[in-house]
Amino acid sequence: MMWLLPLLLAAADTSGSTRSLYLQLIHQARADGRPRAAIAYLDDFDRRYPGDRDARILRVNSLLDLGDLDAAEAAAAALPDGGGSAVRGHLLAARGRWAEAIAPYSLAVQASPADPMLRNALGFAQLRAGLAAEAAESLRGALDLSPGTPVIRNNLLLALKAAGQNAEAEALLSTIRDEPQRDALRRQIAAQAARLPAPKDR
Repeated sequence: MMWLLPLLLAAADTSGSTRSLYLQLIHQARADGRPRAAIAYLDDFDRRYPGDRDARILRVNSLLDLGDLDAAEAAAAALPDGGGSAVRGHLLAARGRWAEAIAPYSLAVQASPADPMLRNALGFAQLRAGLAAEAAESLRGALDLSPGTPVIRNNLLLALKAAGQNAEAEALLSTIRDEPQRDALRRQIAAQAARLPAPKDR
């Protein structure tokens, strides 16, 4: 894909959409699990659009994808508001400070209530903080917004298991038609649930 970039950008220059194409490439690189490519695109983007807020937030998230927490925190600290509530939540979660991440994630969800991944992040933070029932409710909302996203479904299954809501968990598992996949996921969820902190909200 990198070799196509000059051609794509040349075409975009004609239509005035270079910035949006760049951001699309960066988002796609992150979605594909290629954070180094995302950062390479960001380096080039910064030369064309220095100081762009969206790109600076994407850099924080790409550094988190790489596991470079110190660099991500430094990049966020350079932003006027620390990158906003979602970024603050991501940084706290990356440090394992799950209970502290709940408040900024809640603010982020209030600001963007239709974003399923923010609700997913909030639910997972609640789950890791021992708030299984609250996590399940957040994750139900996320799954309603994005029914086809496996990571949200799996996090909801984990929250339901941790909250002792086994009937709902089994009903959700039954939507997976492939029996070996369903059985493997059931075992995986049970193993992960056993490693979670004891629920505080049962």
